[in-house]
Amino acid sequence: MSRTEAARRLRRHWAAFRRGLAEYYAGPYRQMLAREQRDEDDLFTLIVLGEALGVPDPAAYYSVELMPLVADDFHRWHRRMGMPRSPLDHVSCC
Repeated sequence: MSRTEAARRLRRHWAAFRRGLAEYYAGPYRQMLAREQRDEDDLFTLIVLGEALGVPDPAAYYSVELMPLVADDFHRWHRRMGMPRSPLDHVSCC
C-alpha cells in the first residue's frame, strides 16, 4: 500500500468518524434545532417585511435588498403566523 492510498484511507475513516460523532451529538436535538431555525427565519422575515407591514424600520433601506430572499417562503411564513391571506396589498400569493 502506497503512502497516498494510506492517506486517502485514513481521511475516509476520519470523515466517517466525524459524521458518526455529529450524528451522535446532534441526532437527539435535530427536531428542536429545526424548530429554532424556523423561528429565527420567521423573525428575519418579519424584520425584512416590517416596512411593508407598517412597522417603522430604520434599516428599511438596507433590508429591501433582502426581499428576494424571503419572497420564496412568504406564503408559508404568513400561514405560520396565523394570517390566512397575504397581509401585503401588492403581494398576492393565495
